Order: sequence, then structure tokens, then C-alpha cells
Amino acid sequence: MQDEVTTSFGGQLWGGIMWLLENLVMGIVNIFTALFNAGSWLDWMSWENTTEDKESLMRFVYYGGSAEFFFVVFSLFLLITLVGIWKRNWLWGAVRVLETFANTVGRFFAWAGLLMVLQQIVIVFIQRVFARPDITIGFGIPMQFDISWYAEELKLYNALVVALCVTYTFVQGGHVRVDLVYSAVKFRTKRVIDMVGALIFMMPVAVLTWMYSWYFLWRHLIVPKPSASDQLDRLVMKARALRWNVETIGFSPNGFTAYFLFKILLVVFCGIVFLQAAAFFWRCYLEFVEGEESEGKHLDKDSLGEGEEAFEGTH
Repeated sequence: MQDEVTTSFGGQLWGGIMWLLENLVMGIVNIFTALFNAGSWLDWMSWENTTEDKESLMRFVYYGGSAEFFFVVFSLFLLITLVGIWKRNWLWGAVRVLETFANTVGRFFAWAGLLMVLQQIVIVFIQRVFARPDITIGFGIPMQFDISWYAEELKLYNALVVALCVTYTFVQGGHVRVDLVYSAVKFRTKRVIDMVGALIFMMPVAVLTWMYSWYFLWRHLIVPKPSASDQLDRLVMKARALRWNVETIGFSPNGFTAYFLFKILLVVFCGIVFLQAAAFFWRCYLEFVEGEESEGKHLDKDSLGEGEEAFEGTH
């Protein structure tokens, strides 16, 4: 009986390994398939409300949350990692590109915090001082909304800061670290802990959140509503009745009407967190191999200027 259980377990394990290897190989194949057949899933971007547009949109929705897309991304990550082990300078280049992207996006959208404060001040003046129920902005064709619309829109600025500045804050070392053993271990042990954390925490959380947020987004943009359990053939069949149904319902009668933007931000958040997890893993690997002298190499950190180091939390 024990031999049968052992044999069964061994067969399942071997089958799982073969399934993983097959999907990794197919991930590379699917990259080229997607590139050479881009029209089949990107044709909807030049929307003309044709059957081809609707079917390509449904393919885009399906593949965006599919196992095929996951293995395309994972295969690319493994391929870059393997090439980087051979050519470390090339891997440093990948780290610098991704960290520069995180810093650029974060530094730009951090200004949404200031915009949020200024808009709140305007709302208070218009509402309390001038006793106006709305705000009109623009020349020629003005944009006029109720005060409550602008008040609810403040949440969008806050979401921009949270979703798009998260990796920028990570690169800058601004996140809170709960340290139980990290500070007491050696340099290379820290890099191993960081690599394991990137692989078993950052990446899986980003992937799982993406899987839920992807379909959560599209269920508020189109009908018939797609489901994560729908196969590609079923979604293509649903395309016959497809139409745009963008969510424009606010929490109040005259409130903010573009809550679908929050769902787009959630998807973007997952994407940039996954990219930063990859960059962090590669940085930790390179620092592990090259030693302490490579710590912080090519790291573009903000500074308050000469003589202000004590206020930067780095002393």
C-alpha cells in the first residue's frame, strides 16, 4: 500500500514538473505568437464597433488574466535572470531601467498630493466664501461640475499617490520594515532574505491581485460581463453582444462619475509592483554576488541637499 502511495505521489510530482516545463517553453513560443498576430488581440484599439473589434477585445480580456499570459511574463523573467547570471552588466542595466521607471513615475505623480491640497482649498473658498454650488473650469467649452463632484474627485488624487508612487517609495527605502532578525545577520544573508521575499511575497501578491483586479476592471467597462472562469471560445461567442458600458455612477447624485479610473489604477499598481519585485530580486542577486562594495550601486535616491543628511533618515 505504501509503495502504491509513493508511486502515485512520484507520478503526480513528475507530471507537475513536466506541466511547468511545458508551460515555460510555451511561454516563449506565445511571445512570438502574440507579436506576429497582434491584430487578433489589439485590433479593438482602433474601435469601429465591428465584429472583429469585439472579438479582439474579448481575446485581450481573456489573455490579460490567463495562465498563458502568466507564463509569458514568468518565462521572460527566467530568461532575463539566466542571461543576467552570464552577463552581470546587462542585468545591472535591466535593474537601472526598472528603477528609473519607478522613480520617474513616482516623482511625477507625487505632485498629485499638492494638487489635492490646492483643490481642497479652492472647494472651501467656493463653497464657504462665494457660496457657489458648482465650479466652472475652462475656456470656450467650460467644464462645469457640482462642488460634490470635485470633493469626491480628491479620492482620485490620493489613489494616484498610493498606486503609482508605491514602487518609487520602495526604491527610496521609504516603506516600513518590521525587523526581527534582518539587522543582525550578515550582508549576503540579508540579500538572500530579500530575494526570497521578492519571490514568495511581492510577486505572488502582485499576481493574485492582478487576477482579481483584471476581471473586476472589465466587468465595469463592458457587457456581457466577462468572468475569470470563461474560456476563450465562450468569450469570443459573447463578443456578438458586446458593447461598452463604462461605469459612471457616483456615491452621490452629483458626485464623481469616473470610478472606473480606480479600477484601472489597481491593475497598473499590480503591474508596477511585479516589475519592481523583479528589479529588486535582480539587484539583491547582483549585490549578493559582488559583495558589500556593490550595495546601493546605481541607486538613484532623492536627497535634500548637502548638509541635510540628518533629516533623510539615512544616518
